Amino acid sequence: MTGDTDHEVPGRPGEPEDVAAALLESGSAFSTLFPVLTAAPDRVLCGSAPKDAKMPGNVNEPVKQTRLARKRYDMSFAPLPEEFLLKRLQRPVYPADVVLDTDTYNEMDDQFALSYLIRSEDRLRLKGIHAAPFFNHHSESPADGMEKSYQEILKLLQLLDRRDLEPQVARGSAGYLPSEQEPVESPAARRLAELGLAQPEERPLYVVAIGAITNVASALLLAPELNRKLVVIWLGGNRTDWPDNREFNLEQDIAGARVLFDSGVPLVLLPCQGVVSSFLTTAPELTAWLKGQNPLCDYLWQHSVAEASLSGQRGCWSRPIWDVTAVAWLLDQAFMRDRLLPRPIPTYDGHWALDLSRPLYREVFAINRDALMTDLLTKLRQQPLTEA
Repeated sequence: MTGDTDHEVPGRPGEPEDVAAALLESGSAFSTLFPVLTAAPDRVLCGSAPKDAKMPGNVNEPVKQTRLARKRYDMSFAPLPEEFLLKRLQRPVYPADVVLDTDTYNEMDDQFALSYLIRSEDRLRLKGIHAAPFFNHHSESPADGMEKSYQEILKLLQLLDRRDLEPQVARGSAGYLPSEQEPVESPAARRLAELGLAQPEERPLYVVAIGAITNVASALLLAPELNRKLVVIWLGGNRTDWPDNREFNLEQDIAGARVLFDSGVPLVLLPCQGVVSSFLTTAPELTAWLKGQNPLCDYLWQHSVAEASLSGQRGCWSRPIWDVTAVAWLLDQAFMRDRLLPRPIPTYDGHWALDLSRPLYREVFAINRDALMTDLLTKLRQQPLTEA
């Protein structure tokens, strides 16, 4: 579907068909949150990509798929009642059961997020750590990125003195979804489906996803009834009024992101540019609070400084520790502010599109940087910052 001038955006069932247009014309918040809706007529807003389109990250890269991964699935997800959805989008009852899906070797932030989650075991009960694929200067292919992430997880568990958690670590997808109907089978996708389906109805499984969403989308395609059993907290995409949606986690697997948003699964989104990009740290801060505290802190400090140097940062540099925020959403509502909105549509041309009839999701729009950083560093050090 393209953005033709006569394109209609439907309202919620039972409302006049022009409700969305009326909201936009009235100057509602949606018109500023989703400017792509009024894009030029020749811009692709939503719908499947043309067959000959070159999609970033998941078409041009040859990926070895298993036989099951080539099987097409009928992507028919049962809609969730709004009352059920709203209840699921509240903060959890503790302790919460959590699976972390992570491209741990991608840069510096996943190591912080995994360590933070494990050091928050008074509230978060870890059920699985799943390695996600990625492809950048740290890997030779998505499969290589996943394997390096798997090994990095094991390394961190040793530094955390938590090798007892090794049985919960699973390898994820070797590549990205070939289409919106084809999962990529992996131990992580199968394990997530099994864990989710085994959860009691009153206790959802929280999936903190901080990389490409391939493993989670594959599990949803393998078992569509998971949309009642999971709550997904995903760091992906940019703020909905950002000029574009070209963000690393989302762009690697746009088909997977569309499965996630179309599945109706309760979803909390932490947008990168414009929101989580404010959760910054610096070399002096990490040196002051982490260096010399314990083997884990030394590793995180050294790795962060090395990654900044590799990225060409010199002098007064700062870097976001993006992935920590996804874990933090589960821990304390004081760490960030969020709101309920109709979930947008990730498009293949690097934007968001709007349909006001779609289910609600929760979108974070502000981070309390200092409060969250204090909690993070205190847990990594295992002592208050005042003792530095």
